[in-house]
Amino acid sequence: MQRRALLDAARDLVAEGGVTALTFPALARATGLARSSVYEYFKSRADVIEALVAHEFPAWIGEVRAAMAAESTAERQLAAYVRRQLGLVSEPGHRALLALSGQELDGDARDRIRAAHGWLLDLGIGVLRALGHPEPRLAAALVQGMVDAAAKRISLGADPAEVTETAVSMVLFGGLGSARRHTQAMNAQAGQTRPQPGGSTRRRVTSAS
Repeated sequence: MQRRALLDAARDLVAEGGVTALTFPALARATGLARSSVYEYFKSRADVIEALVAHEFPAWIGEVRAAMAAESTAERQLAAYVRRQLGLVSEPGHRALLALSGQELDGDARDRIRAAHGWLLDLGIGVLRALGHPEPRLAAALVQGMVDAAAKRISLGADPAEVTETAVSMVLFGGLGSARRHTQAMNAQAGQTRPQPGGSTRRRVTSAS
């Protein structure tokens, strides 16, 4: 029970202040335990980080997998792959994972993070293969790179909904296709144009009375 409380406190400390905020005195204050009691569960900060990674990353990946499984088409599954990860980043309880992923860690914690990223990539590879991409492994790595960049923007204070939908649109339609779809949507709202198949637009023609 106390170990779980320590891990919850460690997650909150990392989410708020990064890995440097994770100290044994801070853990003791956050949990109301004596510092000596903290040492009964963890011998070093590296031990805490390893336990935190082992606890948090499988839950993260399970959330993404479940979101993808709930969708009926591969394209929607790819969108869910992006959207759910960024949704988790927006939740305070999961920000610690972003902070941990950006650190140069040693030992088992580093290996666990690498393995977790590999599991995420496997999800992306599978759906991109289902979509018929000729290089699903490369494409999945690039998609995940976009997700990581979007997650960083959110962590820096950008609007999560805007960043998420832009990232989803970029992944599904590419940079040019995303820009065209945005322009078409804005024009359609203004009543100037209506979207046409293939991404082209056509002006509305009104007949003179």
